[in-house]
Amino acid sequence: MNVKDKYYQEVLRFWKDLTPNQRELVDHSIIKKHFNKGEAMRSSSDQCSGLFLIESGQVRAYIISENGKEITLYRLFDRDVCIFSASCIMKNISFDIFIETEKETTAYLIPTSIFDKLSKESMAVQVFANELMASRFSDVMWIMEQTLFMTLDKRLAIFLLEQSNIEESDTIKITHEKIANHLGSAREVITRMLKYFQEEGIISLSRGTIHIVNRKRLEQLTLY
Repeated sequence: MNVKDKYYQEVLRFWKDLTPNQRELVDHSIIKKHFNKGEAMRSSSDQCSGLFLIESGQVRAYIISENGKEITLYRLFDRDVCIFSASCIMKNISFDIFIETEKETTAYLIPTSIFDKLSKESMAVQVFANELMASRFSDVMWIMEQTLFMTLDKRLAIFLLEQSNIEESDTIKITHEKIANHLGSAREVITRMLKYFQEEGIISLSRGTIHIVNRKRLEQLTLY
């Protein structure tokens, strides 16, 4: 068994249900791709690359409003699967979603035509795709709930704690502009809120860096 086979078996839950011919088809058609930080994996609804399996790295899926504001829908990490990059095979779903790398990323790509063929032939693949779509839409609904019903200070506190967990550090290297893009806000608004957090002794700010000084106070902001 080679490394790729092992990877497929662990990430693609439907692998064990594929026939030998279907497994061979995937093995011969799958493509390993490398992306630099900030590179687009999918830039518009007109592009439909296929199903991405994230081997390593960090990926962000987001939408852009008519006035150019961005808001992050969800993020993907090692061993996650990006279903929206194959959205063109999903019937009656039409949307503009952008997918870019936040870190240097390595991913395997199952081309759209191959994944579409497997979906039509295998119920297990259909179930996998439907479950993945349901999970991603759950992520999107959580973001919509935050945007519609939570105050910005609470949303910002949630984001800083999540980012701290991702980086496994209380020191977060990120610009105010990037936070604004994640939260669908303006940079000036984020800057004012961060300065308020700093005045309250919750964080300290330096150029391109946020350090969480009082994690307990930050966590308390997420509860109200």
